[in-house]
Amino acid sequence: MLTPAELVGLIEAVAKRDQAAFERLYGATRAKLYGVVLRILRRQDLAEEVIQETYVKIWNSAGQFNPTLSSPITWMASIARNRAIDIVRKKTEASIEEEPQAMEVAADSPDPLARREMSEELKRLLECIGRLEPDRQRLVLLAYYNGWSREQLAEKFAAPVNTVKTWLRRSMLDIRECLGL
Repeated sequence: MLTPAELVGLIEAVAKRDQAAFERLYGATRAKLYGVVLRILRRQDLAEEVIQETYVKIWNSAGQFNPTLSSPITWMASIARNRAIDIVRKKTEASIEEEPQAMEVAADSPDPLARREMSEELKRLLECIGRLEPDRQRLVLLAYYNGWSREQLAEKFAAPVNTVKTWLRRSMLDIRECLGL
């Protein structure tokens, strides 16, 4: 990590549109700012977006930085933190966790492009899951892909919890046998 004086120098150079100084500033501070943002957002994809926006703002606002008011890292972290908090407040993107019905929507098979990109192992796994009865396919996917509890599955399939446990166990044995494990 660079000293505060070195960071001030880099920010002053960035204010003059020095790209090499910007790259050095980015390299020296990215991990810290990313950590700040990730703690707030708890999603890597959003954190990466916010970090990108943060550095654009740092590039554009470097001339406004005043080292007598705050340390360089505090100034940059406040830009990142404020942007992350804005994202949390907006919640413009519907989270899949907040839309449970979206988790249940699944195509019978992946689109051709996605299928082409799948590993052979994943293709074998999907083929084995596809051999299960449709209800057992759904049960396995909801349990192991979507993380549903046995209680949630019992309610969804109108069956006792112990029956769901048995269905899951038998389905997994069938999948393992199909995979040759």
